Amino acid sequence: MEKKKLKYPSDWIQRKQSGIPISVITAYDASMARLAEHTSVDAILTGDSLSMVVQGNQSTLPVTLDEMIYHSRLVRQGAPDRFLIGDLPFGSYQESEEKALHNSFRMMKESRTDAVKMEGCDLTTLKIIEKLVRSGVPVMGHIGLLPQSYLSQGGYRVHGKSESDAKILMQSAKDLESAGVFSMIMEYITETAAREITDSLTVPTIGIGSGKFTSGQVLVWHDALGMETDFKPRHAKRYANLDKIIVDALNEFDREVKDRNFPGKENSF
Repeated sequence: MEKKKLKYPSDWIQRKQSGIPISVITAYDASMARLAEHTSVDAILTGDSLSMVVQGNQSTLPVTLDEMIYHSRLVRQGAPDRFLIGDLPFGSYQESEEKALHNSFRMMKESRTDAVKMEGCDLTTLKIIEKLVRSGVPVMGHIGLLPQSYLSQGGYRVHGKSESDAKILMQSAKDLESAGVFSMIMEYITETAAREITDSLTVPTIGIGSGKFTSGQVLVWHDALGMETDFKPRHAKRYANLDKIIVDALNEFDREVKDRNFPGKENSF
């Protein structure tokens, strides 16, 4: 079956119905996005993982809305035709419906994203999602491990191990679907629980560390391409080892500079 390009949120739901998994990669600037634009990857997420993999912070909490908008705008410039989701960072939507609406409008207008993403499914967040969707803002949900709430969740742990925890996740997913999300991230959820949730929903689930039975998968750019020398999370797969290639290339550059082999005649005017 031919894979239909994801252009509208409704295309995501149709893709799940077709049974063809959805691939999502993160990107944080125009150069990354241009590379992604030349692939068959379905969508790009400018995630608040930016805080850790680009800014060097220990969590996603420090990144600001202005920074997320800026980087999402860079990604859009590099990938003008790819479905783009902009992550709403910690503190940008939890305070009130009005603030959430204002900041979501900013993300979409200033970055030209196709949707926003927000974590959680408490009553306040569900009301915010409903209002955003009624206002024309497509929303991607996020359950399981919530990096913005890792302190209150007791750290970075797998969810859905117990029957009671799996039931809570199932209800959360159904509540998000009822609120109007067009898809949802499921992070660090047991494969069994993730499969049951996926099978119960109309909207697609995008897994990260949640097994292979979700409607699709998302990976962080740096994890997929092996750009972190010492960080190799279990949930990710390295499809390249760019860390070694980059280090070797820079060392070769350094040697040629010191040996006066660079620049050569072909690099000079």
